[in-house]
Amino acid sequence: MDVKNKKILVCGIARSGVAAAKLLNRRGALVTLQDSKPEEKLDVSLSGLETDGAKLFLGRNPDDIVTDFDMIVISPGIPLELPFVQKAKAAGVPIIGEIELAYAYCSCPITAVTGTNGKTTTTALIGDIMRAYKPKTAVVGNIGEPFAEHAGALGKDDWAVAEISSFQLETIAAFRPKISLVLNITPDHLDRHKTMERYIELKESIGKNQTKEDFMILNADDPYCLKLRTEARRVFFSLRRELDEGFYLNGRQIHVKFNNLDIDLLDADEMNIFGNHNVENALASAAAGICAGAPAETVKQAILNFKAVEHRIEFTRELNGVRFYNDSKATNTDAAIKAITAMREPIVLIGGGYDKRADFSDWIKAFDGRVKHLVLLGEVADKIADTCRAFNFTAFERVNSLKDAVDAAYGKAEKGDCVLLSPACASWDMFDNYEQRGWLFKEFVNML
Repeated sequence: MDVKNKKILVCGIARSGVAAAKLLNRRGALVTLQDSKPEEKLDVSLSGLETDGAKLFLGRNPDDIVTDFDMIVISPGIPLELPFVQKAKAAGVPIIGEIELAYAYCSCPITAVTGTNGKTTTTALIGDIMRAYKPKTAVVGNIGEPFAEHAGALGKDDWAVAEISSFQLETIAAFRPKISLVLNITPDHLDRHKTMERYIELKESIGKNQTKEDFMILNADDPYCLKLRTEARRVFFSLRRELDEGFYLNGRQIHVKFNNLDIDLLDADEMNIFGNHNVENALASAAAGICAGAPAETVKQAILNFKAVEHRIEFTRELNGVRFYNDSKATNTDAAIKAITAMREPIVLIGGGYDKRADFSDWIKAFDGRVKHLVLLGEVADKIADTCRAFNFTAFERVNSLKDAVDAAYGKAEKGDCVLLSPACASWDMFDNYEQRGWLFKEFVNML
């Protein structure tokens, strides 16, 4: 991609936007950074960008200037139906995301991970596997490290492992991973994507540019994944059944039957992460490592050494026999159900948050015999309370803040119970992101 002397607008000044602007600057582009927030409300430093020649357009949308640019690099958080985006499209201005931009300057193979749930844990686990095999592996994308920060420094013998959200998939064009993974597909982000069909289409698009020389790793237990189309070689993993070829659970052994391998790789009960959803993540990660050429022993040791990522069923503290877990990354009901079923103790649950048009019925059904009390907060609390009543679950209360939720949950917990923050909702009604929600939860727990 030749951007020298091209006028490029970067919309959205978070970490990925700043990384994109710096990459473009290094390549000789004429960069303007735009954000609807004024500079004093931005969460990132713009130090050095203006002295490198970038211009700033802050505090408003760029409706009046979008047609003045040769290209727009847009943040995944900006809906594509906004008027200024539609105006740019109508004028023929190309619109890409930071992932597509970074891909254009990345010379190494890429493993790209998407799916509704399990992306961060699986991306981190594949990253550990690949670092043991390729020491200069970069773990990037939606996991928190902008791809653009690393793309130019990766050589052809290195590797990139990228977590890719449906928002990021909206703006890919030429992006072609060597290995793609779709872990699962359940309803999510329908407030943005509107229909399940569109959401599935976006997940499928991770492999749209792959060829028969590439791999797409898919969940054989997920009916949506089974139907995804690609030119790549499809490789399956399964928690529930033996496969003629692929990666599956044989008793409690993760079994590999792929190419020249037919082995029990490791005992799932020896892993440091627990719950069947994490066995699925390990199956998918093993598949990604083996497809990339990593030796089976390297894959095994990386999985056995792996510990839980922050905000995903993360043990926080034990106090007077009550264990606290931070699962703030459970931003939808399917992820929260996985956390509930993974817990070994009776649960006092903290839930609620921003409304993504979710149906909470299956989540409430999963409470049976597991959740003894529910503490609700956030804008969707009343909707969840109504669903609780519909299923005759009455052990719930409403609070106004996360600190109040922690205090209330601890007050209801008894020795041998756990307090689980697993909200089943996004965080945007009360927090900047799920990380901030998780950090505050841990802070309030440690204040008890």
